[in-house]
Amino acid sequence: MAADDRLEDDELARRLREAHRRVRMLPVTEKERAARRYLAICDLAKRDPERAAVRLEAFFAALDTPREGENTLGD
Repeated sequence: MAADDRLEDDELARRLREAHRRVRMLPVTEKERAARRYLAICDLAKRDPERAAVRLEAFFAALDTPREGENTLGD
């Protein structure tokens, strides 16, 4: 891998760090499942960064979607 190729991965690395921060902040009841999914995305990023980026966006969307029975801020 050439050094120039890594420049494109900087955005993915930044997003992975953000995902890690968000997983750490989850309640215990949600953290384990989210952490497993996050680790799978990190593993995929080593082999296929483009596909990992797509899965990471879906992961963020799932984190941003309130689950049934959850209260959102302002309710």
